[in-house]
Amino acid sequence: MIWVILGMAVVTAVPRFLPAFIVDKLNFPAWVDRWLNAIPYAALGALIFPGIMTVKPDAPHVGLIGGAVAIALSWFGLNIILVVVGAIATVFLVTL
Repeated sequence: MIWVILGMAVVTAVPRFLPAFIVDKLNFPAWVDRWLNAIPYAALGALIFPGIMTVKPDAPHVGLIGGAVAIALSWFGLNIILVVVGAIATVFLVTL
């Protein structure tokens, strides 16, 4: 049984670590670097936006207001903890 677990760990780890070692040694054109640098922001948006819309399913404006407050607070360069607490407090106050 232990061999199955170790085998699954190796099969999972190799596809995650191998690209990091290969990509580190390659030199990409500037446009590819810009595109690759934008991927984390796109993924973050794809993960966060559905959650914003479903904070309160019957009132999606609540999540949108909380998201707008989070964007505004982060625009001013506040710490991530303050941005999260500000968004949570806004959603709490809007739902009262």
